[in-house]
Amino acid sequence: MPDLSSRGPEVLVPLFDQVVEESGAHGGLLLLLPPGEPMLFAALLSGFPAKYVGPWTRIWLQSNFAIARSARERRQIWMGPNERALLYPESAVAAPYPYAVVDTPLVTGDTLWGVLNLLWPGSHPPEPVPEELTVVDAGAHRLSKLLNRCAEDGRPVRPHRRPLVVPRQEANHYRADEARAGAHFAERLPGGGLGMNLEGEVTFATVAAADLLGTATSDLIGAVPWEALPWLSDLVYEDSYRRALFTRLPTSFTALRPPDVWLSFRLFPGASGISVRIKRTAAPAETATSGIPARTTEAAALTPTTDEAPTRVGSLYHLMQLATVLSQAVEVQDVVKIVCSPVMSAFDAEGIALLTVDGARLRLLGHRGLTEEATRMIDGRLVDIATPAARCILEQEALYFSSPQEMDHAFSGWSARSRLSAFAMMPLTALGRPVGCVAFGYREPHRFGSGYRTLFTSLSGLLAQALDRAQLYDTQHQLARRLQDLLLPTALPEIPGLQVAARYRPATRGVEIGGDFYDLIRLDSGCAAAIGDVQGHNVTAAALMGQVRTAVHATAGARPDEVLTRANKLLTDLDAGLFTSCLYAHVDFATHRAVLATAGHPPPLLLDAEGQVTILDVPPGPLLGIEPGARYTPMETPLPPGSALLLYTDGLVETPGTDIDVSLAGLADHLQRTAGSPPDAIADGLLRQAPGTTAGTDDVALILIRREDDQD
Repeated sequence: MPDLSSRGPEVLVPLFDQVVEESGAHGGLLLLLPPGEPMLFAALLSGFPAKYVGPWTRIWLQSNFAIARSARERRQIWMGPNERALLYPESAVAAPYPYAVVDTPLVTGDTLWGVLNLLWPGSHPPEPVPEELTVVDAGAHRLSKLLNRCAEDGRPVRPHRRPLVVPRQEANHYRADEARAGAHFAERLPGGGLGMNLEGEVTFATVAAADLLGTATSDLIGAVPWEALPWLSDLVYEDSYRRALFTRLPTSFTALRPPDVWLSFRLFPGASGISVRIKRTAAPAETATSGIPARTTEAAALTPTTDEAPTRVGSLYHLMQLATVLSQAVEVQDVVKIVCSPVMSAFDAEGIALLTVDGARLRLLGHRGLTEEATRMIDGRLVDIATPAARCILEQEALYFSSPQEMDHAFSGWSARSRLSAFAMMPLTALGRPVGCVAFGYREPHRFGSGYRTLFTSLSGLLAQALDRAQLYDTQHQLARRLQDLLLPTALPEIPGLQVAARYRPATRGVEIGGDFYDLIRLDSGCAAAIGDVQGHNVTAAALMGQVRTAVHATAGARPDEVLTRANKLLTDLDAGLFTSCLYAHVDFATHRAVLATAGHPPPLLLDAEGQVTILDVPPGPLLGIEPGARYTPMETPLPPGSALLLYTDGLVETPGTDIDVSLAGLADHLQRTAGSPPDAIADGLLRQAPGTTAGTDDVALILIRREDDQD
């Protein structure tokens, strides 16, 4: 029975068609965001066949697509014909052609309904035309109001499983006698002519065109040339058609009709299809428009003439897009998110699961669309052949089941437990070692032809590499963080009369171990604070950091210059080849003074009880580990109750292209503005205003100590 609680996207067709027509766009998509979904679903499509928009059928909200960003940020995004490749490479891989595009969120109040995506030809100026955007904004507003009204009426608009294609029509309509006259006109032109619809099917062919192609006119009508003619089956030729559709610009290519007839094809796109002119030509050295060598008879014979994938070029670009996305995955959870959204969308699956081998058991890393019973059946199970996943991994065999009967024949009751009618399961193997498997489920019977199987196999290779790489990263990252935690103090001592806040932020997401360290040491007469930065971000640097911290801790209580002298001797004796900056401060509670010494470290900041900040000019000393006989000069400063001392590493102030004095002045200003806040709040604020943790930036460590007022 039809679902009476919602409406289909048909109700949006008039308004969608109106905005496409009035804006001058040659096509576009209307995507909807159902409540609770992490992705946008294509509901309406104009100007393109459905088989060419696979990458945009479902778009993960967190993906690097302009459509997704427009939805996330609820703002309009315009891109000229040559901007997408620079700004959104993942999207550009899926359709590497020049065309202008605008994405407009459909919003009423706080509710996001979807995104309106419109395309203009590659000849469009780089900048948007104000009149076009005015029409787009008005159309998006009307669509948003209609979506909101439908929801308020209790029947919200929901997308179908496939986008509904809204046909475009040419401006002119011809009577039967005019159409016949036009056909006679085409027959009289030199060369041959083909008329093709947006699907690529031939709707008209001149006798001369059939002769040039070496076939009969009757065999061409209704056929797709690159499927009907083996020598045109190369992906290059289909890609020329796809380029013409996306850019709405003429394209051309040259092909060899065996055994020795060279033909030139020129494609002229329009709203309802493409017109093709065919002529004999001389044998070229290479195709003029693409630089791709012309096909030989032998090469053409090696190209498959049929493929059961949805569309060969579209699938190829989609696979390239997924390869781009997977190459950016770092952690296992990154891979899981990609599998449960872009990958699931790419293969139009309604259920998906990613499993790995954890010792002798299967572990479900992530899934979407599976029943609880199905997940219980596979997660944590011993790796044996009692489940499809175990069999797939053990036997390293891809499993395809096109119907519930096939599923239950192999694994009794599996279709009822999973509520699926078909599924494909791919083993994931990296460097000859099984790392897991991925399963795609479908609620209706699904035929997995050779084209689908080829794509599944290609994806499994990409996914296996990404998962193996991510698992290695997670392992190394956990070890690195564990080592880092061991080297930094787990908790600072509580010292009466002193408020303390310390923070550490590593520079990157990577497995590198930060070289920054800090410490607070209780002394009989007060306390000592130290901070330092070891050169490098590796295990050697981390080990050296631990030794320096131990040396400082062991000599704490001595004069600061003596503490640094002994630490320097340790590093020069070790001859580790790494240098360390360090700042050491001895705070005497009885005299209300602090004595400091530095080994090439950034200057500390003193916040007095009145809220004024001073950058302390500690006499400079050489880095630890350079000069065996180096000497360090201490300085003394008042530190009465209510005042505070900030020690930090250079990652807090150093920004490429900015003078260090400017950065220090900014740090002092920030500290002064937050002087009245608790130390923890000040430390958090300093960390937030620190330079971003991008590639090439340094770690950040800081320790803030404040003497409590006498009355506290």
